[in-house]
Amino acid sequence: MHKNEMIKMILRSIILIFTLQGILVSNTIKYIKVNNIKVPIIFEKYNSLPILNVQLVFKNSGYIQDKAQSGITSLSAQLLNEGTKKLGSFKFAQKLEENAISLSSHTGFETFVIELSSLKDVHTIGLDLLNQLLKDPNYSEKTLEKLKTIQTGHLKRKENDYDFIASIELKKLIFKNTALENSSLGTIDSISKIKLTDIKTSIDKILNLNNLIVVVGGDFKFNEIKDKLKTLLSSIKTSKTEVLKNITLNDKTKENIILKDTQQAYIYFASPFYTKINDEDLYMAKVASFILGGSGFGSRLMEEIRVKRGLAYSAYASISTNKSHSYFTGHLQTKLKNTNEAKELVISLVKEFVKNGVTKDELKSAKKFLIGSEPLRSETLSQRLNRAFTLFYRALPQDYPKIELDNIENLKLKDLNNYIKSHKEINNLSFSIVRK
Repeated sequence: MHKNEMIKMILRSIILIFTLQGILVSNTIKYIKVNNIKVPIIFEKYNSLPILNVQLVFKNSGYIQDKAQSGITSLSAQLLNEGTKKLGSFKFAQKLEENAISLSSHTGFETFVIELSSLKDVHTIGLDLLNQLLKDPNYSEKTLEKLKTIQTGHLKRKENDYDFIASIELKKLIFKNTALENSSLGTIDSISKIKLTDIKTSIDKILNLNNLIVVVGGDFKFNEIKDKLKTLLSSIKTSKTEVLKNITLNDKTKENIILKDTQQAYIYFASPFYTKINDEDLYMAKVASFILGGSGFGSRLMEEIRVKRGLAYSAYASISTNKSHSYFTGHLQTKLKNTNEAKELVISLVKEFVKNGVTKDELKSAKKFLIGSEPLRSETLSQRLNRAFTLFYRALPQDYPKIELDNIENLKLKDLNNYIKSHKEINNLSFSIVRK
């Protein structure tokens, strides 16, 4: 190895080590006892800016809980963005704006998040407004009707979003009879049937101390913010703990073609990938996913579909690992006349990947990128807090990123290819295709 290359490699390693050590030292898991419940607090002291960021993350409370009322969790999040009943949407928003405070709610599939960001000087005002919101959401028929009108309009615009349609129809194939079968937005029909009492019931169920994980970062020592957090959390009720259910994917090959007046074909595909978020060999899935379709230019799919054959502008695929489910999925767009060729090529490329694995050069390139880009994933406070939460939520140690990088660096070609060959289930591809 050339001397300069060796020096660069050593410097990258030193930067990476210090970056990771900084993360591990600064992120700490604390607990606050509220109403006899130990609430976990993921905390990082951040001296660079005089700010406070607080996230109330309610686990097992995302749109996985929608059940028969598709879209209700999304509407619940939007209602919490409409201020309090006492002040109303406009006056509440005015108070936030006057103090440069950001306060918003959003939902994922497994979690529901309320996030507060403010400057240190006005953090007490921010916490007080959040407390008011938790105690007095803007429950009014007028507010709900406004939100339903906005949501319905959004869904109508989606009728011409063929990526959205292909994606939703794919979920109906692979997640049939599960909570993932529907969009988080719901449908025009389901939204029209949601009542104010339904929203109240939904929010009461979501705001549950037993399901809460708090994420806090800013220019504070923990003892400076501890009592204020305790006061805030004491206004949250305690009810039955929601248990996250595992979701099983359809493992049979299916296809759904949706005919629309479009100038190109939108091809979405997915198959099962049997793993768990705390599997010790999950790092191999990350490397395999990167090589097959997650790395953009240079990935197997992009090279074969776009570069060599010119069948698509882009082609992506990745392995998605979640607490409730994991699967392999991807998508591409192509000319109408190339629809069948592109689809069959995806099938053959995945089959060949499972059968023969990756090459030495592909593994080398993947290692170089994944290890070299690691510091970029933890540059900001937001990135570090989100990572710390994800690790805690998935019951992984806070030093897992370093463990994962060590495993990737030492990964042997034979072991990776044996791992890939053991996951033949990704050959069971289902397709959702929007075309003319």
